[in-house]
Amino acid sequence: MQALILVSHGNQGVAELDDGREVRVHYRRGVGRPVCGDRVRLEKPSDHSEVVEAIEPRRNRFARADARQRMQIVAANLDHVLVVIAPRPEPSRDLLERYLVAVHSLDIEPIIVVNKADLLEGSSPPAETPLARLDEYAALGYHVVRTSCKVKSGVDDLVELITGRISILVGQSGVGKSSLVNGLVPDLDVQTGALSLATGKGRHTTTFTMMYSLPGEPRRGGYLIDSPGVWEYGLWDLSSVELESGFIEFRPHLGNCRFNDCAHDSEPGCAVKAAVESGQIRPWRHDAYRRLLKQR
Repeated sequence: MQALILVSHGNQGVAELDDGREVRVHYRRGVGRPVCGDRVRLEKPSDHSEVVEAIEPRRNRFARADARQRMQIVAANLDHVLVVIAPRPEPSRDLLERYLVAVHSLDIEPIIVVNKADLLEGSSPPAETPLARLDEYAALGYHVVRTSCKVKSGVDDLVELITGRISILVGQSGVGKSSLVNGLVPDLDVQTGALSLATGKGRHTTTFTMMYSLPGEPRRGGYLIDSPGVWEYGLWDLSSVELESGFIEFRPHLGNCRFNDCAHDSEPGCAVKAAVESGQIRPWRHDAYRRLLKQR
């Protein structure tokens, strides 16, 4: 049988079968530890419990950084990463750039979600913050969705983008991720309780990564992954190639510089700098790239 991992804890988890049933599973030694979103193959030994005998190849992996800034895989096979920012807490100047670069390095499509958007009405965000440049992000090709769980606006627009897909929420503490999950998953308590009981660990497993079914026809509504603490404490170290390609408007110009190892900073004959000077790349984006380059 094939199944989809909904929650994973230690050497066991909960998987959804192709017929929609949820079963408790154990991991065969040597198979590895599946994560949310993994497709797995199951077998049923004589004791009738379900055992994961293989993890199917992943089309992508989603990661967070551990205490030593090393990548730690927490989910797989995603379509979208919902990068949540908000007026409070106000995002730092380069926070969104770093998030977007990290998502691109994982080969997943980011969606920018501006939560608590009602707080922006009648105000002018500081010029150096992402909140002042939302239209420019949209012009670059990013989906930018403004939501407010307080006045119940924008959530339907977000649902339209993620229906039928597998998505994960990321962002700083305090931006309202929990409120968004509640708005996107109407029966959240029911699903959380079922998954917690199925693992045999009780409700405290809500501190772990969980995959919830979105409203819609079974297996067609899509899934939302909530992973508490993801990206609140920093990201893993990115390579120079991941950094430069994470600025999507740089990509047509990469490989056209005079020097193969061009860092697109102060080198002569840089195609990226030429694109900045000709107006093809926004100067503030290049400035953000240079700051992130120095932080590596």
